[in-house]
Amino acid sequence: MGNAAFVEGAIAAGCRFFAGYPITPQNEIPERMSWRMPQVGGVFMQMEDELASIAAVIGASAAGTKACTSTSGPGFCLMQECISWAACIELPIVISDVQRTGPGSGIVSLPHHSDVMQAHYGGNGDYILPTFAPSSCQELYDFAIDAFNTAEIYRTPVVILSDSWLGHIYEVVEFATPEELEKRVIPRKLPEGDPQTYIPFTRKDKKTGEFLINPVYQLGTKYMPWWVPSVSHNPMGLPIEGDTMQQDEIPSYAMVEAINDKILKNEEKIVRTEEYKTDDADVVVVCYGMPARAAKRAVMDMRKEGIKVGLLRFKTIWPFPSKKMTEIAQAVKKFVVPEINWGQLFIEIERYAAKEGAKAWLLKQISKLHEPKEIVAKVKEVLAQ
Repeated sequence: MGNAAFVEGAIAAGCRFFAGYPITPQNEIPERMSWRMPQVGGVFMQMEDELASIAAVIGASAAGTKACTSTSGPGFCLMQECISWAACIELPIVISDVQRTGPGSGIVSLPHHSDVMQAHYGGNGDYILPTFAPSSCQELYDFAIDAFNTAEIYRTPVVILSDSWLGHIYEVVEFATPEELEKRVIPRKLPEGDPQTYIPFTRKDKKTGEFLINPVYQLGTKYMPWWVPSVSHNPMGLPIEGDTMQQDEIPSYAMVEAINDKILKNEEKIVRTEEYKTDDADVVVVCYGMPARAAKRAVMDMRKEGIKVGLLRFKTIWPFPSKKMTEIAQAVKKFVVPEINWGQLFIEIERYAAKEGAKAWLLKQISKLHEPKEIVAKVKEVLAQ
């Protein structure tokens, strides 16, 4: 089951703490975690709500444990303040959001990719969370491992966006062997050397302009800073640089630049895409998540008819795959974008297409997956224009 596949991937990645709260359609995740965590020497905690869940996960990560939580749209909303805090203090955590129809409580058992923008812009301030968009149970397992690795490398919260149908389908999943995991999983690394020279937060090298990310601090060690502030701070954790409060804007700019650019400057390392028959395409279907399954079938059907159509799938959606989208838009001038929402990522796709003189058309849907015939019809409509 998709939700179970995420659990097994998280455990394979080294997750040993899970805190969560029941909300459909992700309930199988905490249910399975409550059984599996004790088996691997980990800790499961059912919290009183989603706010407590994300706070507990942050605390576990600060104590040196790989930790995660899961929720759905309404619970993800409640977590935003703490997610913003985790981005500010640069703690690696993973959040699985099994999306459901909204707004409000919506329809709890039907899909809606309603949290795409929330994954990026949900909390206050400027920060960007690497966000994975799987389209199969195998990817829920694999991307869970990748999400934990990304969190450790860049010291950031990372999001996996599933949905109610992907979370509940059943497919064969191939687990990595212990030998494969030994090579694949990035362990939590502690700082080394003189604690007096340890710099706990990301900083910009003044000579090279590179953003330097030290290993994450840990409670109870010599490398734990005196203060882990929720306010803007310099790389040592101090809230101001200099003697006067008028200089607050200096560390604020530097901190926001660091937590954003450590992600954006590494777009090519973080972003993952997949192309299918784009080399000679007259129109390309751009999608992510579950719609990619219907889109690929639609492309295969149209190719049999002699229609030159290709597929560009975003396996990650944040940071936005700007370089790949630009590259494709330089060669192809028409795009069809099926989304299970009112066009959340379409805004970015359309923007980058327009920069290259291309045009994009949205094919929106709510509470159901697009059928291949719907995508075929939209592509033919676009080609006729």
